[in-house]
Amino acid sequence: MSVEAALTIADTVLFEGYMLYPYRANDPKNRVRWQFGVLAPPAFAASDPSERDHLQTDCLIEGHDISLTVHARFLQVQRRTVEAARAGGFTPVDSLDVGDTTFLPWDEAIVRDATVELALPGRGALTSSHEIRLPGGAEIEPLIDNSRTGGRLVRERWPLAASLTVAVDPFPGPYGVRRLRLRLANRTEWLPSAGSTEPERPDALRHALVAAHLLVEANHGAFVSLIDPPEWAKAYAQECEQVGAFPVLAGPPGDRSIVLASPIILYDHPEVAPESVSQFCDATEMDEMLTLRTLTLTDEEKRQVRGSDPRGAVLVDQLDDLAPEVMDRLHGAIRSMTSVARRPAADPQPDPAPWWDPVADAGFDPETDVVLVNGVPIGRGACVRLRPGARRSDAQDMFLDGRAATVAAVIFDVDGASHLAVSLDELAEDGYHPHGRYLYFAPDEVEPIVREGQ
Repeated sequence: MSVEAALTIADTVLFEGYMLYPYRANDPKNRVRWQFGVLAPPAFAASDPSERDHLQTDCLIEGHDISLTVHARFLQVQRRTVEAARAGGFTPVDSLDVGDTTFLPWDEAIVRDATVELALPGRGALTSSHEIRLPGGAEIEPLIDNSRTGGRLVRERWPLAASLTVAVDPFPGPYGVRRLRLRLANRTEWLPSAGSTEPERPDALRHALVAAHLLVEANHGAFVSLIDPPEWAKAYAQECEQVGAFPVLAGPPGDRSIVLASPIILYDHPEVAPESVSQFCDATEMDEMLTLRTLTLTDEEKRQVRGSDPRGAVLVDQLDDLAPEVMDRLHGAIRSMTSVARRPAADPQPDPAPWWDPVADAGFDPETDVVLVNGVPIGRGACVRLRPGARRSDAQDMFLDGRAATVAAVIFDVDGASHLAVSLDELAEDGYHPHGRYLYFAPDEVEPIVREGQ
């Protein structure tokens, strides 16, 4: 289970930046993809100082008679062209409508996992090198609508060559800790295409190891955190060098048998947020914002997303069918900043505590407290008209002048001053009430509204 959880995190790293909102191949943003963990072919890296052809990560490991499983994981890019059926054959086109999908030319990617297993000798040193070779290939996928072939997708990928070097060196001292150095390097031969009108980077990416990272499992061994090493290991941790990746403990809290060397900054024991139900592949992973934006795509734009990449098609379909209770979970969560013991999922959960401390604040109750405004008692549920005061410095407050709002709570600050938490009536249908998104005004910045029946 620890490995499966670590692979979930590793897959998130793998597809971070794979495709960017609005998830269409013809959008300019998606022409500058794959910024994380790119190991370019050496000839391209030599010509561009912003690129590298290798990553290196150093770990600290304890134990003896350790066996390691090293996963070198990355994406291999493949070019996809779209061809329309014409009399006697197929012709490349810029787009093709088939059924409910508009297919567009696009660079896809497939997951690669090169696995190396090796045993570390006793407490001694070791250097081991391993070649990774992946063949090129081509596939053809017919596009059929109503039993008629409207065209086809042609996918082509090029061979990749890489090397993985594992070196183990013992540190002097009584602790028996060793440095584990892993180096993954692209060895693919590449030259710019003669006469090509494309920028060099998209072509070089087809010969690159994209989103490259390492996942290392240790049997009979334990890794030492480099983020928060124990006092005795701090000097050893300073001897570790990282190039293009940083190792973190990737198992659950308390497990030190797995590390993930990621090109994206992570913390020890990372987790995918339980509220996240979709892989947005977007390098930002702001689930609520991306969900809402994707839902606003027009039907024509969704046709293009489905035709850009299979993962985009899955994403759109998932969000179109998102249940309301799942959507509610995306509005936010509060978690402790420190490690806490986790309850089993089956345990009953206690009733949520009020957001104020009833003991320390026994004299206050935002649910029932009232303040007088122009001689009218104002409390939860009261209707007011907003009149932002001159002391406010936010220019946007002027747009709230005269708006009707409903009071959600009366709040007192540490100096004893009172404030009204309000929600705009015109936004009530957008969910401001249940999710606690309030605006705050002093009593002298509102006017009571007396409605019929009050």
